[in-house]
Amino acid sequence: MGRSWVTQWRVEFLGREWNFVDLSSVVVVLGLHCLTLLAPFHFNWDAFWVAVALYFVTGVSVNLSYHRQLSHRSFKLPKWLEYFFAYCAVLSFQRSPLEWVSIHRSHHQFTDTLKDPHSPVRGLWYSHIGWVFDYHSRFGSYEARMKNVGDLIRDPFYRFLQHTYPLHAISFGALLYAVGGLPFLVWGLGVRSVVFLHATFGINSICHTWGQVVWNTGDLSRNNWY
Repeated sequence: MGRSWVTQWRVEFLGREWNFVDLSSVVVVLGLHCLTLLAPFHFNWDAFWVAVALYFVTGVSVNLSYHRQLSHRSFKLPKWLEYFFAYCAVLSFQRSPLEWVSIHRSHHQFTDTLKDPHSPVRGLWYSHIGWVFDYHSRFGSYEARMKNVGDLIRDPFYRFLQHTYPLHAISFGALLYAVGGLPFLVWGLGVRSVVFLHATFGINSICHTWGQVVWNTGDLSRNNWY
């Protein structure tokens, strides 16, 4: 924790082996951020409100579906409604249901230890976004991935989303461009996705680094106005 963020970045980002999944993640995240840089030059109010609406839909879906229902099994929904929210969450660029749930369950199993997929023990850079580019740290190996989501793997719908995940995001981007041109693509896909990604990442990093410790939970989680 005492290392500077520059040292953390060099160790976690440059000083390790990379695989195809890691490189693909870099391309996607970097591409979304580059798309967002175009926002001031392609602004109109229709595109802005599309971004706001999609932020709400995908944000609620990630929290309701990926988090509360699929990861923690907090409640049940009719299958058609469960699948609807899960599909909306897919459009958030936060990975397929199987991978998201596997990562989150591992986080709760190994909270704030070195085995935590986005452990703050490994530094602010890693817990915020560095873990996204480190498949080995999340799953250990390709064969070991998603061992803790056997309940979801048995569902054909979630297996389908796992195998076709990139196609849905690409198709959605094409749809936005067809409907509203570059402004809809830049705001509805780029700005909306980047803002929501960093909002989610901030829970892993900021809210495990700064804030008020209200309960003695034995981990680094904190209450933070953010």
